[in-house]
Amino acid sequence: MIVLRYITKELLNTWLAISGILLLIIVCERFIKYLEQAATGGIQAELLFAIMGYRIPGFLEMIMPLALFIGILLAHGRLYVDSEMTVLEACGMSQHQLLGYTMLPALLVALLVSLFSIWLTPMGTAKVEDILHRQDSMSGINRLAPGRFQVLNNGDRTAYVETVLDDKSFMNHVFIAQRSEKDGRSEMTLLLADQGHQHLDEKSGKRYLMLSNGYRYELAAGQPKSRIMKYETYGIQMKSHDARASKERAQPTSVLLSHDLNIASKAEWQWRISLPLLVPVVVLMALPLARVNPRQGRFMRLLPGILLYLLYLALLIAACGAVEDGNLSPSIGVWQVHGLFLAIALVMFYWRGLTQMLRGRGR
Repeated sequence: MIVLRYITKELLNTWLAISGILLLIIVCERFIKYLEQAATGGIQAELLFAIMGYRIPGFLEMIMPLALFIGILLAHGRLYVDSEMTVLEACGMSQHQLLGYTMLPALLVALLVSLFSIWLTPMGTAKVEDILHRQDSMSGINRLAPGRFQVLNNGDRTAYVETVLDDKSFMNHVFIAQRSEKDGRSEMTLLLADQGHQHLDEKSGKRYLMLSNGYRYELAAGQPKSRIMKYETYGIQMKSHDARASKERAQPTSVLLSHDLNIASKAEWQWRISLPLLVPVVVLMALPLARVNPRQGRFMRLLPGILLYLLYLALLIAACGAVEDGNLSPSIGVWQVHGLFLAIALVMFYWRGLTQMLRGRGR
């Protein structure tokens, strides 16, 4: 029990440290991207922290198995470098006992990964989809902030307003630049108005931005002159957003299993259970990789190990994509990848014993 507690403590401490570092890196990288989208009006600034919070379970389900794999390489590698593992083996601890001591905390990690991949991540994804859907259902004008140029309609329209009332229905000093293609030529339409307000056509349900007392400029590439029109009232139909169907990755696992699965649902279900199944396989791979010579250092096999892990993960992603595209039978799916790397892991784990046995027979 003393050895089990010691190895478990070393492994879990290293795993927690690596998980925290990887999570911090990924969160910072994603937060910067979301800030860029918020700066251009793609995401409302007040929604940034909510979106990041709901995205964290998806980050953790990918981080935890990798952190466990690296944690085994570093924690066990230190035991080999400090000759502690040599002492334990001299006291009678076999590789199978070491596997059992390592697999116990690994099973705890596998349970956590299962919790995230089967329940928390789909729930977080559904929340993010709901936030983005509600935002997209709003007119682009609702997201305009006074005193800033903002991009709308996927970059085809740029708008600026000087002041906006609290209910965002009326605005003063409006500028809108709209790009379009006509007869193979790029055209730019500029609209200037003293005032603007939103109007909803009750019959058609369409939303319009009504501009008052302004000018319309039409600029065409290669044309030295522009067309200028003065207007008292000018209406722009705002882009409507249809309700988006819920994606498979945002559906609860209970929903996926409550009816006949289509191909996309089968691919999503296989991905959700692949991450927990990944954990015991990478434990088998990590133990022989962590066995290093004290003079080599515990970082000797870190890079090859990470490359092997990334290959495993990449093949799982490719297999799920092939199932979703219909290029691979769901009955084969990710199972062939798990089977392949389980065989590789078993060969790696028993390689030392097999070579010693063959050498003994050769003598």
